[in-house]
Amino acid sequence: MDHYFSICSAEMYYEKYMAFLLENYDQLRMPYSFPVALSFLASPVLMEGKAFLCFNDDDEVIGAFSYIYGTGENQYEDKQIVQIQVIYFLEQYRSSRLFLHALQYVTEYIAYMEEDVKEFRFWTSSDDSLRKLFAKIADRVASVETENGPLDEYRASFRAWKSYAARFQHEPFF
Repeated sequence: MDHYFSICSAEMYYEKYMAFLLENYDQLRMPYSFPVALSFLASPVLMEGKAFLCFNDDDEVIGAFSYIYGTGENQYEDKQIVQIQVIYFLEQYRSSRLFLHALQYVTEYIAYMEEDVKEFRFWTSSDDSLRKLFAKIADRVASVETENGPLDEYRASFRAWKSYAARFQHEPFF
């Protein structure tokens, strides 16, 4: 494998997570003001959440992804819902295989930790190529216009993501 994942479990890794995302902020194309985008990026560090790094064989960070538990409308008490905050891989490393491995890693991690997750949610810029990709793993449930551009909201059951990820052969992560 030309990449591996690591859970951010120490300050050094959270620092790498934030530095990587801020260094690549322009490429994230987040349709929010910078303060709002920064709150999304930092929320797994500041709130109950999880952040992950992806490294290449030279131990360089090539990607990062994270999530938090719960939703703002329920004061984050609905911990059975996971909100994906960010997923970003350097362009030269992007591939269906890497995206699939990240999905397999997250679903296996949640199952391994015996988390009571029932649903994944995430928002992304409205874009036809993203809609094609995300239609494979989630249902678009809303589209809204914001002052920073249009957004689509997606939802999928944890069971569906785990089932989808398990369809493809790989070495177990946990």
